[in-house]
Amino acid sequence: MDSATTASTIKFTRAGFWRGMSRAWPLAIALGPFGLVVGIIIQSKGLTMVDCVLMNMFIYAGASEIVALANWTHPAPILAAILAAFVVNMRLALMGPVLNPWLAKITPVQRFFSLFVLVDPSWALAVTDMRKGGTDAAFYAGLSVPLWAGWVISSLVGYLAASRLNLPPDHPLFFAALASFIALLVPLWRGRSDALPWLVAGGVALSVARILPGSSWYIVAGALAGSITGAIAEHRK
Repeated sequence: MDSATTASTIKFTRAGFWRGMSRAWPLAIALGPFGLVVGIIIQSKGLTMVDCVLMNMFIYAGASEIVALANWTHPAPILAAILAAFVVNMRLALMGPVLNPWLAKITPVQRFFSLFVLVDPSWALAVTDMRKGGTDAAFYAGLSVPLWAGWVISSLVGYLAASRLNLPPDHPLFFAALASFIALLVPLWRGRSDALPWLVAGGVALSVARILPGSSWYIVAGALAGSITGAIAEHRK
C-alpha cells in the first residue's frame, strides 16, 4: 500500500468492523483450547475466578501468562513475573508500528483500544489486508474483538471446569500449556539464522535453572540472552 496516496482515505467504518469479525471467528475457535488450558493453570495456582477474568481481560497475552504462571508461588514472584512477561511481549513493540498507516489516521481512543487488543493472529491478518490496499482500520478492530472475548470466555470455562474436576498437579493436561507455547514458536522459525539465539536462550535458561533451582529467573535470563544474541546477529547482517 502506498501511504502517500492512501493516507487521506484511511477510514474506520461499521462495514469494515463487521468484515473483520466475519474473518475472526475461526481464529477465536482455534485459540479456545489454549484459553482453556490457561484457565485450568490459573485455578491450579490457587487464584480466584475474579483473578482469572481480570488477568485475561487486561493482560490478554497467553504466552506471557503461561510464563508468569509457570513457577507461581505464594507469595508470588512479582518481579520475575513482570520481567518475564515484558521480555516475552517485546515483539509487540515491533508489531504495533507496522500498523501505523492505519492507526495514525484514527482517533486516539480508537488507537488506544486497537493497540490494547494487539495479538499475533489479528495483527497478521490486518497487515495482509493493509498491504493489499485495504484502507479501513476498523477491519483490525473487528478481527480483535472476537479474539479478545473468546480468550476471556474460554479461560473462564477452563477455570470453572478445573474447579469441578480437581485435577492433580501432575495431570497430563497441564503439559498442554507447554505444548501450546512450543507450538507458538514454530511459525517464528525463519531458518538457520535463528539457531544461535534459540540455542543461547535454551542454554542460559538451563544453566540458571540449575544454579537457582525452584525459581523462575531462568525464564527471564534465557529470554534476555536469546533476545540480545538475536539483536547482535541482526545488526551484523
